[in-house]
Amino acid sequence: MNEYEEEVLKYFLAHQDRLFDEPVAETLEEAEAFLEDCMAVVCKNFAEAKEYLDESGADITGMSDEEIEEAQELFALPDGRYLVVEA
Repeated sequence: MNEYEEEVLKYFLAHQDRLFDEPVAETLEEAEAFLEDCMAVVCKNFAEAKEYLDESGADITGMSDEEIEEAQELFALPDGRYLVVEA
């Protein structure tokens, strides 16, 4: 495991049902492989996550911050960072 911290991988494993009906990963290694395939990004805060979504072409125009935070592809990590998974 190199690219994503263990905390990020564990959080994704525990909350992946937000994106999918069935698990896409069952181990930390599978979670990391999935996140790498999706080119998931860890942002240091909400402002950075919002900027990333905007720059990556996500249609967030007119959405409130609350609506953006509730987006399926945005995971609020316990330490204040955000994981963006565009599956």
